[in-house]
Amino acid sequence: MNAPLRLTEDVRTHTIAIEGMTCASCVGRVERALKAVDGVVQARVNLATETAEVEAAPSVSRTKLAQTVEEVGYGVPSATVELTIEGMTCASCVGRVERALAAVPGVTTAGVNLATERATVTGIADAAALRKAVEDVGYDARVMAAATGSGADEIAARRDVETAALRRDLLVAGSLTAPLFVLEMGSHLFQSVHDLVHDTLGMKRSWQVQFVLATLVLAFPGRRFYEKGFPALVRLAPDMNSLVAVGTSAAYLYSVVATFMPDLLPAGTVNVYFEAAAVIVTLILLGRYLEARAKGRTSQAIRRLAGLQAKSARVRRGPVIVEVDIAEVVPGDVVEVRPGERVPVDGEVVSGESYVDESMVTGESMPVAKRDGSPVTGGTVNQTGAFEFRATAVGADTVLSRIMRMVEQAQGSKLPIQAMVDTVTMWFVPAVMCLAALTFVAWLLLGPEPALTFALVNAVAVLIIACPCAMGLATPTSIMVGTGRAAEMGVLFRKGEALQSLRDARVIALDKTGTLTEGRPVLTDLRTTQGFLDNDVLALAAAVEAKSEHPVARAIVGAAAGRGLAVREADGFDSLTGLGVTATVAGERIQVGSARFMDRLGLDPSALDSDAARLADEGKSPLYVAIGGRVAAVLAVSDPVKESTPRAIAAMHALGLKVAMVTGDSRRTADAIARRLGIDHVVAEVMPEGKVAAVRQLKAEYGAVAFVGDGINDAPALAEADVGIAIGTGTDIAIEAADVVLMSGSLEGVPAALALSRTTIRNIRQNLFWAFAYNAALIPVAAGALYPAYGVLLSPALAAGAMALSSVFVLGNAMRLRAHGR
Repeated sequence: MNAPLRLTEDVRTHTIAIEGMTCASCVGRVERALKAVDGVVQARVNLATETAEVEAAPSVSRTKLAQTVEEVGYGVPSATVELTIEGMTCASCVGRVERALAAVPGVTTAGVNLATERATVTGIADAAALRKAVEDVGYDARVMAAATGSGADEIAARRDVETAALRRDLLVAGSLTAPLFVLEMGSHLFQSVHDLVHDTLGMKRSWQVQFVLATLVLAFPGRRFYEKGFPALVRLAPDMNSLVAVGTSAAYLYSVVATFMPDLLPAGTVNVYFEAAAVIVTLILLGRYLEARAKGRTSQAIRRLAGLQAKSARVRRGPVIVEVDIAEVVPGDVVEVRPGERVPVDGEVVSGESYVDESMVTGESMPVAKRDGSPVTGGTVNQTGAFEFRATAVGADTVLSRIMRMVEQAQGSKLPIQAMVDTVTMWFVPAVMCLAALTFVAWLLLGPEPALTFALVNAVAVLIIACPCAMGLATPTSIMVGTGRAAEMGVLFRKGEALQSLRDARVIALDKTGTLTEGRPVLTDLRTTQGFLDNDVLALAAAVEAKSEHPVARAIVGAAAGRGLAVREADGFDSLTGLGVTATVAGERIQVGSARFMDRLGLDPSALDSDAARLADEGKSPLYVAIGGRVAAVLAVSDPVKESTPRAIAAMHALGLKVAMVTGDSRRTADAIARRLGIDHVVAEVMPEGKVAAVRQLKAEYGAVAFVGDGINDAPALAEADVGIAIGTGTDIAIEAADVVLMSGSLEGVPAALALSRTTIRNIRQNLFWAFAYNAALIPVAAGALYPAYGVLLSPALAAGAMALSSVFVLGNAMRLRAHGR
């Protein structure tokens, strides 16, 4: 039996989800197992919610409790925890945090993103254990709330504080470094300055003034590098801060010895490098400041989305309307929206009419009409009318919150291309420190006199010029800007990897209904025989079809309503499956159906055969209307092709893609639409499992496949394709199975997404080339590789400037993606 906890001990409560419980016996078994764990005070298991509430001592980990549940035969599902990480400065930091999180018991996967400063961890580990693991390797971590806007606001506020602190430190460092630079470098470059300093201060006093100024720069604005860099060095896990700390400290301490204890140095080596240490700190602070500002701009997509959320809502409470905070709105509330206001949450209109600007969701600029029964989306803008709607989704369940989560997840993901970068950067900083040490030894042993001076200057230059920051930022910043720009265009990358895999697509496979077409049949043609008028025939046909629930019937009734025709009541309605319908209207017997139905009735439709054949060849469904025993008309119902579809397919062809259609419709209808649109490959009359086989066949024939669909029956094919693209107006199941979501419902989003994918991957490659080429080219120069042939050395100050500009270049190049498609 467990010993009772002393009252002085803290008790922590764990809530654990449990899978596989089916009865009260399961509950008892799990409870007994949890209570038997040493340190557990109380355990309560709830079958209805499938959770366990466990009170235990701090020494009892969530992982231990989960393992106990699994040992008695039940499952504990993995959860995803998102952490904000503070203090990361380079790719080495990312690798260190990832390894620390992955080592926590119960962690399945851990990914860290430098640009978003976030870690995403899946598994059963406790959030407190994850925080501690991060803190143990020298960084700060906090658990993020669900993406409802507050998380984005919190990160934005923290970045604003960080940017302000960097700006302050940069101004202080610059103010102190400027006179220091003039004193030292001015004396070297200009004889007049040298004479002035010599005559007024003297060399000794000048060095003492430089010592004071450099000490202030390193002790205050530069303190951040030493507080992070030296502890990392002690842990044998050096990072970017360690390089700066060691380099500037070496220059500074050498200069202190030269100033106050010159007898300790060999003759001819008594020189000071206070200005190098101060300039390095100032220039790197400049780089960090520009980097922080650019990072803020890369995350503007999320901030803009968060800014779309209304802060309050007017809700009907009994007979009165009261204004409440947005967090207080619950599903079922009736909410009032006035002209010009944002819709606070998702819902369905119950009264009033208006037009709503939904461009923030769909990317389409035309306002959408709203009336009774119309859905409205939180964050969209009401135009001129007023209406009331019933809330159906609030908080984290709204479309806007889901969009934000999708964008954040995509921005925080790692592309396959990043694996190589991670491998290199894991060893980059230790390798640079070894190279700096080798540079020092080589110059000390083989260099000209004063060898110690040359050795120090070149070793410091190697430490300072190395830039793991650029390598760490090359991929995530481009992903952030690219996915953010895509969201503005109405294209949501649910998975960041889709950015890379979409670029490789060679064929676009399209579902027909709801993807190429509107997804709802409409009346397209009506041809009458002599003696009958269009509107009279349509009104009578609509009277019969009003009794039917078939989609074709709704199309005919809708056409009559659209023309403002009066539809009478029909009697004696009868439906013959696969043939047609019949009823009596105003004493006349009316039949609507196929040619086979007319033949069965003994009626001759041959006068309209040519029209019917033409309509069928166009992919439409011809139906005959008989009135009073005579064939009166042939009408055609079809699912019309979306207005944007021809342009989208032309754009896909312009990008060098093959276009295929995969549909369950008849071969004749599918071929007719394919001819009209210029589709290259048609697979017709297939069931959902047949669509999966069609995707596999297309992969074998053409290469990587992107499948576009909108229905439940498309979900298997979306999952099978290399990239699944869901139409945002489709079903939730299709959207969940997809990698990319087109919020507008327009196929033009497909070539737009593909073009953005290609541009983003090209941008990443440019960034990676720059980052690696910069380090590969300039580290040898800093080590003095050009000195034997050309007498060229790189000063530490110039090295610091180059390093700062390297990161800024990568960020600036990524920011160019914001202009894509404008």
